[in-house]
Order: sequence, then structure tokens, then C-alpha cells
Amino acid sequence: MKKNKKNNKNVTPEALNETEENAVETETPVTAEAEEQPIAEAPAETPAETPVEEIEAESPEQVKEFGAAITKIKSELAKDIVGMEDIIDNVICAIIAGGNVLLEGVPGVGKTRLVRSLGKTLSLPFSRIQFTPDLMPSDVTGTNIIEQDEKGKMNMVFQRGPIFANLVLADEINRATPKTQSSMLEVMQEHKVTVAKQTYKLSEPFFVLATQNPIEQDGTYPLPEAQVDRFMFKLIVNFPAPEEIENIVDMTQVTMDETAEAVVDGETILAMRELAKTVPVIKDVRKFAAKLVTNTHPEVSGALATTKKYVKFGASPRAAQALITCAKVRALMHGRYNVSYDDVKALACPVLRHRIKITYTAISDNLNVDDIIKQIVSETK
Repeated sequence: MKKNKKNNKNVTPEALNETEENAVETETPVTAEAEEQPIAEAPAETPAETPVEEIEAESPEQVKEFGAAITKIKSELAKDIVGMEDIIDNVICAIIAGGNVLLEGVPGVGKTRLVRSLGKTLSLPFSRIQFTPDLMPSDVTGTNIIEQDEKGKMNMVFQRGPIFANLVLADEINRATPKTQSSMLEVMQEHKVTVAKQTYKLSEPFFVLATQNPIEQDGTYPLPEAQVDRFMFKLIVNFPAPEEIENIVDMTQVTMDETAEAVVDGETILAMRELAKTVPVIKDVRKFAAKLVTNTHPEVSGALATTKKYVKFGASPRAAQALITCAKVRALMHGRYNVSYDDVKALACPVLRHRIKITYTAISDNLNVDDIIKQIVSETK
């Protein structure tokens, strides 16, 4: 359209035959309006096209570098961790996506060793907090103390708690009282700590990996829904297979220390996070993720029959955010620069299993939360 108009302006009336003159005269009333429209559209088209071309030109090399970094991290973790491939993939995905992970499993399956090895592999400061019933919030976040300086003057100084690290292991978090558990709410969501009206920012990247015992064990306090919702993933650490136990024994006979070496640093993780943000997601995939979360709510109009029968409370909008954010990272981890339906489906259980509550009907039908999530995924179109 633009090219034809430009040619019409350059052609002189003398060079036009009678038919062409009639055509030009016929289009004359429309031309004035048509000339205004391209002028308004042209600036909108140019900025929209330029960034896409730049991303497509740079993404192949960046995706290769992203995959190479993931491979290095996994190879180093394999020196200290036996099995747990899915757990490792999801933990790495959450770290890059900027989320937190809740691990549930019996003691002794390597949860603490995984975080320590991650700290070495990522060259990030590691901190461990052992949650117990007598632990106080100030034991987690830190507190103000009075110190005497060289001149003998007493000053109020903030003594930072163990939460001030890049990788934090909140071990057996459900053994602490609700008062202490609440001290993690702000830091997990906003990556900052407020003490005595003073706010302290934590350095990035920041990641909390919390462990909890199975609910049937005694001496535990269930996590409040607001805190559970701040975990991007909930991962179930299953008991290792016999051959894996044999490999664990052989590995620990050599040394109990972690042998992984640093292969990436915090700046690399942040750069990988920024790259993941640029991964395009088509509208249909976004709609599928939103529809999947909506289908976990039995109270909405048009709810699935499975949801009405087996789900008591559905997932929050954070679930949809986590699905898309982590799907971008997962796509890069698999060498792709676009998000597919399979990425969203693969992350459904880790993202949703701690955000929905099932009914007693589901329990009586011998269905767990993962079984119901899989049914909802299969019925979501």
C-alpha cells in the first residue's frame, strides 16, 4: 500500500492515460484519509518489529550458553547427589525463576546435602536454619543489639540473622511455632527484612529451600496457607531405590564433604533469569495456564465435574504466575526459545499440589492431590 501511493505521487499527470486519470480521480477522495492512516501506523510498527529481530538474532547463542551452564551445574551436583534428577531439575528451575521450594520427605534423603552442594556449585553463600519449637523470629531475621565503640559510646547495631544469605535451608520448617514461621513471610515474598521500622534488603539471587516432615509425624505445626503459597514448588522427595542407597553408601565412604566445585556465580544466575524473561509465550499457552488454575476452583461457573467432586479450595493467581515464569526457564533448559503446552503440563504438579485442598471424597476414593491435578490437566482444553 505505501509503495503504490509513493509511485502515484511521482507520476506526472502528462504520463497518465485517460483510464489512469480516471482511476486517480476516483481514488482522490480516499487518498487524503488513507495518507493519514499510514503516518499514524508507521511509528507503531517499527518499534514492535525491531526488538523481535534483535532477540531472534541473539537467542541461539544465548540459549546454548544457558544450556551449557545447566549441564555444568548438573554434572557438579552429580558428584554429591545420587539420583533425584527431577528434584534437581525443579530446584534449578526455581532458583533461576526467582522462587522458593518446599521439600517434603523423611529425614536422611539428602535434602541438606543438595542445598550445600548447590551453594558450592553456584558460588553463593549458604545458610542453614534448624527450626525448632523454641526458635524465635529474631533468631531467623536478626535483632538490634547495643555495642560499645572505641570511644566508649553505646550504639544500637543491627545483628543480621542467618536469613541473610543467598541460599537458605529452612530445615524442618513445620517444627517451628506459627509465630516463628511468620517471620519468613516478608523475606520469602519481597526479599527484605523489617526490624524495628528499619528495612534491610537481601542480596540477589535469594532462594529459600524449606524442608518439612510428612504430616502424619508428631510435633509439627502445619504451615499457614499464606506461607505455603509463597513457595513456587512443592517437591516430594521419595525414598531412594536399593541401588541408589548402595551408591550413596559408596560415595559417603570416601568423604562426607561435598566435592562439587563452583561453575557459575550469582551474576550468571541473574543473567540467566533475565534471559528467561524474554522467552516468548503465545497467547493460547497463557490462556491454557490461566484456564488450568481456574479449573482448580469448584465455585466458579462452568467448573469441571472432577473439581466439584474432589477439590475443596483452588489455587491462587500466584500459581498461574509460577506456571508461566517456570515454563520459560524449563523451555530454555530443554534448548528451546519458546514455551509449549508440555512445559506448563509438566510443571502442574509441583506448582499446584500445595495450593489446592482436596475433599474427603477424594481421600475415600484413594486419590491423592497429584492424581486430581493430572485429571484436571487432562480435562483442561
